[in-house]
Amino acid sequence: MTELLRQKKAHELFKRYKGNPIITPENWPYPANAVFNPAAVKLNIETLLLIRVEDMRGFSHLTVARSTDGFTNWQIDPEPTLEADQSSREERWGLEDPRIVWLEEQKQFGITYTSFSEGGPVISLAITKNFKTFARLGALLPPEDKDACLLPRRVRGRFALIHRPIVRGEAHMWISFSPDLKHWGDHRPLIKTRQAYWDCHRVGLACQPIETAQGWMIFYHGVRVTSAGAIYRLGLVLLNLEEPWKVLRRSDEWLLGPRATYERIGDVSGVVFPTGAVVHKETNQLNLYYGAADCTVAVATANLSDVIDYIMSCPEVNE
Repeated sequence: MTELLRQKKAHELFKRYKGNPIITPENWPYPANAVFNPAAVKLNIETLLLIRVEDMRGFSHLTVARSTDGFTNWQIDPEPTLEADQSSREERWGLEDPRIVWLEEQKQFGITYTSFSEGGPVISLAITKNFKTFARLGALLPPEDKDACLLPRRVRGRFALIHRPIVRGEAHMWISFSPDLKHWGDHRPLIKTRQAYWDCHRVGLACQPIETAQGWMIFYHGVRVTSAGAIYRLGLVLLNLEEPWKVLRRSDEWLLGPRATYERIGDVSGVVFPTGAVVHKETNQLNLYYGAADCTVAVATANLSDVIDYIMSCPEVNE
């Protein structure tokens, strides 16, 4: 595939849902400034979103919304589902940007989210079976750290965490490993920013990792800072299944960027920020849920096989 054909294919992979944005602050059952950056999971016959809700003080918490078709008729919890523990230094100023995976070994869902502590943003972990009661396992790594999610299963006997610490002022994605979800080590840079590219200033994990026969599909957001502000777009990499610290392929081009009005106008303009994905195996459809302009929730769809074909057409990474 030529470079121009690949760029065209990348641009055509995802289709925005015509009813976007699917959830707005006006839909909310209690006062909210913004509803955005949802984690997503398929739960029985429903799509469940765990949505970041910013209140009128500027603090965030997480609330569940459910839909049978994943697009319409969202049933939203009448009160916050998961709020900051005000007695904890770890969660003093709110909870943000969750990601969800099903942990088969624990038979529970693992939720990673960003807590705002006295020392800055940290990655925290909670587990749940029903999204009604939660066990908080606390902070996983020191601040400053964001955009994290576990792989849903052990690799070579260890749990793996993809996250985005700030090291020497650099905003690259890292991977770390743990025998028990508590003690973390073997920290390695995973996906770096690229000079002059659309992802030259910051990169961070988008939705939860998706396991395929070809490898772990990792969507990520890339940031380019311009004179008019930062632009958040979506990229894709493929990791080795059993050695996920090895990047196999990476998209040169972005797959989804702010074009629609609801992605350009909001609390933060020019933001497409995916944090949740649902794969419908019966139709091979991938629903990608994202925060638009830090204000509303939107969704874009793609055929999973087309996405796999695309990333396999991208250049191999030799590092």
